[in-house]
Amino acid sequence: MVSTPGHRLKLSVACAIIKCLEPLLLWRLISYAYVFCVSFLQGDYYYEYTECDSRGSRWRVAIPHEPGACTGLPEPVRGTECTFSCKAGEFLEMSAQECTQCAAGSYSLGSGIRFDQWDAMPAGFSSLATLLENGPHGEDRLTCNSSSWVPQGNYLESNRDECTVSLIYAVHLKKQGSVSFEYQYPDNNLLFEFFVSITHSLSSSENIHIHVNLKSGTNILYWRTGGVLMGSKVVKPVLLKNVQIEGVAYTSECFPCKSGSFSRVPGSSTCEPCPRDTYSNHGASSCTPSEGSGACKKRPPCSKKDYFQIHTACDHEGKTQVIYKWIEPKICLEGVTGAETLPPGGEREPCPPCNPGFYNNDTAICSPCPPGTYSDGMKPCQQCPAGTEPTLGYEYKWWNILPSNMKTSCFNVGNSKCDSMNGWEVAGDHIQSGAGSSDNDYLILNIHVPGFKLPTSVSSHSATEFGRITFEFETSCVADCELYFMMVRFLKSTMVVESWGRTKTRQTYTHIMTKNASVSYTWAFQRTNQPSDYVNDVARIYSISVSNAVDGVSSGCRVCALSTQPSSSTCVPCPPGHYIDALTSQCSECPRNTYLVPHAAPSADACKPCGPGSRSDKDHSLCYSDCHFTHTDGNATLTFDFSLLGSVGTLMNGPSFTSKGTKYFHQFNISLCGGQGQLAVCTDNVTDLSVSDAQREKGEGPSAVKTFICQSTIIPASGRGFHTALSSQSINLADTFLGATVDDNLDGIRVTPEMYPKTSKKVPDINFFYRSLEVTSSCQSGRSAVVTLRCNPEKSTKGDLSVPSQCPAGTCNGCTFNFLWESSGACPTCTERDYHQIEGVCKGGHQDLLYVWTEPKLCMGGVALPEKKTLPCEGMEFWVRLGAGVGAFTAVLLVSLTCYFWKKNKRLEYKYSRLVMSANKECEMPVADSCAVMEGENEGDMEDEVVYTKPSLLGKLKAIASKVGVHSINVLLKEENLTVL
Repeated sequence: MVSTPGHRLKLSVACAIIKCLEPLLLWRLISYAYVFCVSFLQGDYYYEYTECDSRGSRWRVAIPHEPGACTGLPEPVRGTECTFSCKAGEFLEMSAQECTQCAAGSYSLGSGIRFDQWDAMPAGFSSLATLLENGPHGEDRLTCNSSSWVPQGNYLESNRDECTVSLIYAVHLKKQGSVSFEYQYPDNNLLFEFFVSITHSLSSSENIHIHVNLKSGTNILYWRTGGVLMGSKVVKPVLLKNVQIEGVAYTSECFPCKSGSFSRVPGSSTCEPCPRDTYSNHGASSCTPSEGSGACKKRPPCSKKDYFQIHTACDHEGKTQVIYKWIEPKICLEGVTGAETLPPGGEREPCPPCNPGFYNNDTAICSPCPPGTYSDGMKPCQQCPAGTEPTLGYEYKWWNILPSNMKTSCFNVGNSKCDSMNGWEVAGDHIQSGAGSSDNDYLILNIHVPGFKLPTSVSSHSATEFGRITFEFETSCVADCELYFMMVRFLKSTMVVESWGRTKTRQTYTHIMTKNASVSYTWAFQRTNQPSDYVNDVARIYSISVSNAVDGVSSGCRVCALSTQPSSSTCVPCPPGHYIDALTSQCSECPRNTYLVPHAAPSADACKPCGPGSRSDKDHSLCYSDCHFTHTDGNATLTFDFSLLGSVGTLMNGPSFTSKGTKYFHQFNISLCGGQGQLAVCTDNVTDLSVSDAQREKGEGPSAVKTFICQSTIIPASGRGFHTALSSQSINLADTFLGATVDDNLDGIRVTPEMYPKTSKKVPDINFFYRSLEVTSSCQSGRSAVVTLRCNPEKSTKGDLSVPSQCPAGTCNGCTFNFLWESSGACPTCTERDYHQIEGVCKGGHQDLLYVWTEPKLCMGGVALPEKKTLPCEGMEFWVRLGAGVGAFTAVLLVSLTCYFWKKNKRLEYKYSRLVMSANKECEMPVADSCAVMEGENEGDMEDEVVYTKPSLLGKLKAIASKVGVHSINVLLKEENLTVL
């Protein structure tokens, strides 16, 4: 019978009429008719229970598949008790409300739900994509309509783009339960978080099983992914499988066994895998004989992926050889066209020597040297001489067998065959990646270090380096292969330390451990991100060495400090900042303003001087600036105090936008002054959102970077659906302070003056030079950074940080970073040369002295302006009166002198006239008794006898001036009383 909307309506009306007539008709006949109607209409609805009330009871109600289609639904009936549940292997048949055994070929967990088959999205799961924020011009840059989680048979695959996509599943638990699942999360460029009522940030890893407790009631589960910064790199998606939820009261259906498994009897709680050489289809109750599983397939010809090489153990003659073995179970065919044959074994050859720290006591096995002894791998173990101690660690450079503390595996969520294969193969002088079962497998090599132990002589230091791992490697690829070097610290979070893509020549990489913790180092090699045939792509590791490993062996001895007791050979720890004197074997403190170089030979040369403008901390572990700087130019000395700029400066550069519209910033944290306690901190919360803000500020997160200068990429939370802003790709730009100087070059690092054109030459720029010792694939000498401090009175004391306009990312080559810090706090300390004095007018007998700064003011702090001074003074009236008095006195004096000289001149003229007159009367000069006035004579008696013309006053003055010499003679005559003959 075909059910149409018209038929459904008629049957619904008929069923309603029959139900109304039920009390009047034969009840059994009517019941049968009613059950027929309900069973016919069952496909339009499903049953659910209501919430339990306070008495522990509930109702079974029918829920239509189409919202609003409520016609013809059965009436609610009382449901089972809230404590009711079904056993494993049973499901609740809702029509009868009874537990029913699962049929053969299916299973149930009773109070649990399991999802392990992902041919299609299971019922109840939904994938929701979030639109990105608007682009820089307001337009939507990416719609995300096509982004979702995609079923891939055995697993779910996340999106690969920058959209935020959530996988959502709602479940109602009648009691406390849990959810567990497995995931593969290999790429830190993709955020992956799981949350119910709280967030569980998931760490990147090759494969992790997660178990999270759930509360009773409704729980909404979210698996959320979102691209961080895609760029041009292909992102590896998150893979999710085997989701299991415990705590439900019942399951309303049984789950069919997936292909390759079966359940033989009804009421099964699990499905069993098919035996070897059998297969089964979906929901099978038995397996069919065949080779393979899932379905019968034609056996392919054997290829190089179907076998692997090993080295045999050394025999009693000390010989070994390379042999090849088929991967089990072998499913390929040999004797067909195009099939590879198993290569013959190689020639027997001498076994390589033991690795350093091991010895061979005429057996086929290399054994570690006993504690306190050492060996280079070719000689028997020996005791260290007096005054030395063994070095601890691993040094693997011969690969006849895999070391006991190393493991190799193959992982691929979508390829279970990979689990049974070796990821790496030993090859004598190197270890190389294996064939794997698919080219997108992750070939894993792992070494575990339980902790680090510093040598006795440095055990009390405030160490900045607890150990280091160094390995030599190369990759040879024709595809987009990638080699990852990862680190799992504190057994919590996996961090990708470095990665190398495509072919790389033989090179060495070193990673320094700055914290003492249990750590696992992992190398993961993937030939390509997509299944293909690049079997010849390979990664080789030639040597691996780990220093100061707590469970390591000794390959040599190092000098230690001896006790001061006479004839003592006991090694003792040196205090912080002390080196071992090679002559005395005693601890000696490094000189002032020097730092102790780790791993340096015992001598005074282990203490290196700090650079210009820097000083060492009390432990001589590093050099830093104390925020004070002095520069002398000619006779002028400038003193700077940069403490006003603050302990850490922050620059948020951007925003920038990716090609798909994701907005991001580059944040730089810069510690200008101070030692260990004032370093800048950058954290990466993409792989661990559970780290608190307080932990991030202290640099306590597993992926925190604590150094002088660091950089993080910040993605705002707005528009992405995340709970917090994302901080990712935190890198160390500077862990060593080289010095501060006004020069443009220091230790090979150069500042280009054109980057920051100067506006004033009165105060020089101060350049702080830094370097990072971490070598990267792009920067073989490590990164470097220069912070240029410029005096700018118009800025605040905190100032503004900026990057060169021609290098908006802070670097033009990816290795050298440049920053300009303009601030009034970068101006020199004020001195007496920076102000001058201004004298006020004298008013009321008082005068003010003012002091003002010389403009433009290019100093800060230092001496303060002197207070205004008031001094007593004389006003203009006094000086006018004084001048008038002096003028009057001078005038009187001149008049008096004039009268005096005039009178004297009259006398001389008189005498001269009488002499002339006497001479004229007698024609000769009379004999004069005296030239002076005779006694008894007076001038008045003789005046009437002299006739002369009275000259004017002006004439008299001229005459006086012209007769100065004559006057002198006259006076001389008078004074000497000469007699005229």
